Amino acid sequence: MRDSLAAVGDPERAAGQQAYMKSAIPYRGITSPELRGLLRPLFADPALAPATRIEWDGAVRTLWDLPAYREERYAAIALTGHRAARAWQDPQSLPLYRHLVETGAWWDLVDPLAADRVGPILLHHRDAVTPTIRAWAVDEDLWIRRAAILAQLKHREATDTDLLGEVLDANLEDSLHGRQFFVRKAVGWALRQHARTDPQWVRAYVDSRGSHLAGLSRREALKHL
Repeated sequence: MRDSLAAVGDPERAAGQQAYMKSAIPYRGITSPELRGLLRPLFADPALAPATRIEWDGAVRTLWDLPAYREERYAAIALTGHRAARAWQDPQSLPLYRHLVETGAWWDLVDPLAADRVGPILLHHRDAVTPTIRAWAVDEDLWIRRAAILAQLKHREATDTDLLGEVLDANLEDSLHGRQFFVRKAVGWALRQHARTDPQWVRAYVDSRGSHLAGLSRREALKHL
């Protein structure tokens, strides 16, 4: 994967990407479509597929923990979703995803992990994983909280509104990180997304929280209502 990434890139684009993301890690200047195109044949090659959970976990961490370029972390996220890893999308993988969220600590990395990796595990193992999401919602780490807030972003009609309300309540303005932009934005985004499925619940939630709900969160929640 690293060899493939090293073969392409645009230094001018890379400088702009790094500045936009405020990243300490440099970029190669690879676009998202280019990255997907590079990874596609690698992921399709049976000889390169991870054979065990340990091998998969190790490969993800190797790409993630010692990246020469930020695209390696994007590739690591893609690798977490490798078709060979479907059997490992279960509560046992939450420590891996927590590690990626904590050390990634920025929205472009945390958000897909929350919605596309942690979210499906919660959906399919709700009884086992709900206590973890509750704990993440009150964690000292801002990004772990954001992951908890966004974990049900794609659950639609299957959303556990009791859990959603509890997670949001733990991150209102008077909470540990409640005045931080990335928490206020996440609260609003979670509400806005659920409003597509249950606008009445979202209106009731927004009305009942009054001034405890940040203005940014309120505006996002009601954006399409």
